[in-house]
Amino acid sequence: MERITIFDTTLRDGEQSPGCSMNLGEKLRMAQTLDALGVDVLEAGFPIASRGDFEAVERIAREVRRPSVAALARCKHEDVEQAWQAVRDAERPRIHTFLATSDIHLEYKLKITRAEALEQARTAVALAKSHCDDVEFSPEDATRSDFDFLCQVVETAIEEGATTINIPDTVGYSLPSDYGVLIGNLKNKVRNIDRAVLSVHCHNDLGLAVANTFAGIEQGARQVECTINGIGERAGNAPLEEIVMAMRVRSDSLPYETGIQANLLYTASQQLARTISFGPQPNKPVVGANAFAHAAGIHQHGVLSNPLCYEIMTPESVGAPGTKIVLGKHSGRHALQARYAELGYRLESAEIKEIYARFTELADRKKNIFDQDLLALLPNARRTPLASAAAAPTAHPA
Repeated sequence: MERITIFDTTLRDGEQSPGCSMNLGEKLRMAQTLDALGVDVLEAGFPIASRGDFEAVERIAREVRRPSVAALARCKHEDVEQAWQAVRDAERPRIHTFLATSDIHLEYKLKITRAEALEQARTAVALAKSHCDDVEFSPEDATRSDFDFLCQVVETAIEEGATTINIPDTVGYSLPSDYGVLIGNLKNKVRNIDRAVLSVHCHNDLGLAVANTFAGIEQGARQVECTINGIGERAGNAPLEEIVMAMRVRSDSLPYETGIQANLLYTASQQLARTISFGPQPNKPVVGANAFAHAAGIHQHGVLSNPLCYEIMTPESVGAPGTKIVLGKHSGRHALQARYAELGYRLESAEIKEIYARFTELADRKKNIFDQDLLALLPNARRTPLASAAAAPTAHPA
């Protein structure tokens, strides 16, 4: 199985999303978690952005020693110098410099010509290389750039010493077929492409970031840029946890491996949620609150019989608490009987049939059914649980 490099940009692109700003201590603690998780490259921040971000990148570079530590820099002399000062003490420093290459960005944002952009990229990569062996170059908005010009810029960056070429779908515009063709064409057209690792950086504006990432991998990209919980500009980046688990669950079609310790994914997700004060949506794949929750009766019966009926990965494989059977108006008798058993009540089929009728009436009126509700549905003579009951009633929804 081929190894895919995991480049985590939670602390840079992720932190740039609204509400996700972190202070130095928070960034350092998150960096340590990402180190334990096993990311290969940790993009620690954008040092020119603020004094605080410089100090955070510098501290991470000094204290987090296993992964490569990258700092972002525009193709400007002061940016590259500041990035180098921030990461120079890292065990494996990387300077990641970028410049927009699409005509719309050149004309309206940068107000420079293609020739000027080419020269800026050449100069910045050469400067970065004079400081650091490991240099990454990104042509921002690559997927909306003129292809021949994109090839020219990429070839020039490699010629000046870039060891990784990242192809960002900056605004999430691509379809997987588009993105895969672009990566394949770059491999065929850029004469020195074999001297650099191709990387993919996909945004999720159309909900296609993970699909585009795999389209790029299938065409030869061997580094993926991603974030915990998919945080990032606008609709976010490709979520690290989804990429990693897709490779594990579908290794038959995705014969790739990473160095990620998957059983720490849920922990990393929860830590990030606490740090930035909001978590992933409940139906978020892999780490969402409902990722291993089942409310429909047919699903509950299947999961209780064999979790593989409706779970393609185990909660334990990503460090999640476990399968959750949620009782509500769509639940069936098997789930109700199983929950009573957990509470210490072994009920016969006839008893469950009678209780179930009252349960559905209650569930039609209440969104959440609590264990206390279940106890209230029991006949008075059955309200003493078995002595061997393993679980006591709780105040949480059943």
